[in-house]
Amino acid sequence: MKLLVSALEPSSNLHLKEVLKYSSDIELLGIFDKSLGTPLYDVSDMAIMGFVDAIKKLRWFFKVADELVELAKDADKILLMDSSGFNIPLAKKLKTAYPNKEIIYYILPQVWASRPKRVKKLELYCDRLLGILPFEIDYYKTKAEYVGHPLLDEIKTQNSNQKGTIAFMPGSRKGEINRLLPIFKEVRAKLSDKKAILIIPSNFSDEKITSLYGDISEFEISKNTHETLAKSEFAFICSGTATLESALIGTPFTLSYIAKKIDYFIGKRILNITQVGLANIILSHYNGSTLHNELLQDEVTVENLLKEYHHTNRDTFSQKSKELREYLAHGSSKKVASILRS
Repeated sequence: MKLLVSALEPSSNLHLKEVLKYSSDIELLGIFDKSLGTPLYDVSDMAIMGFVDAIKKLRWFFKVADELVELAKDADKILLMDSSGFNIPLAKKLKTAYPNKEIIYYILPQVWASRPKRVKKLELYCDRLLGILPFEIDYYKTKAEYVGHPLLDEIKTQNSNQKGTIAFMPGSRKGEINRLLPIFKEVRAKLSDKKAILIIPSNFSDEKITSLYGDISEFEISKNTHETLAKSEFAFICSGTATLESALIGTPFTLSYIAKKIDYFIGKRILNITQVGLANIILSHYNGSTLHNELLQDEVTVENLLKEYHHTNRDTFSQKSKELREYLAHGSSKKVASILRS
């Protein structure tokens, strides 16, 4: 079976890889990580950082969408993953061009956080909507179903509570790293008696690491996120999927994020985003609680980060982590693979 895929995010491609373990007969077309086949564009070509970068590349994204529509003529089905700013307009183009081709959306847009009007578009242009958060299904009238959460398939380890090891994850984008790493370096210096491990994306080359991170000799380096988080007593993490990974592994952490001022203004004032961490968002919908603190913008200081390390209640975190896993219940990969083959 030929499957047109639009998976622009590194995390989406990790989830896609897990799905393909149950679907060896699928040939991929479109946008995905080159380790999974021969894409029209590799996921690295699609990287953007915030609203401003997206606007700058807008014309190019229109061109890419048209190329995908042309490529879809050879596909049996279509799979769209996350990245709603690109994939919802693409879904409209694809449904217009191929009204009888099944369009499946996996990793749904966060309509519960902002822009709920996207629900109508998703239900109009897509045939199946596969949610990975139990509560998000309630926002849809038709076509949406909870399939489980992919991280429960991918995480094979739990925290071993090794004292003295701290993980640092300053993000994967240049802007994130530039803003957070200098602060993390100062925190590391204040915790000089601890083993400090800097977790770097597995696909980063030595040249890219040197270019983005500079001198990181004070850290040990790891490219295995789950293994490193599992053996760490605490983690300092930029927002994103890594925060939910740490939560499910059971490693206490604090979320730190410094966005461009205009992006933060749009998110806070226009989109009314009140929480950043996925684990906090999920638990707040489940039982009204939160798992971890969120330090944003000017709150991200060496002093505040050290307070988080010294004063985070580990027992409370452990209990909330268990509640989170119980709520999500099971993985999604096998179910999604079955839907693609049906």
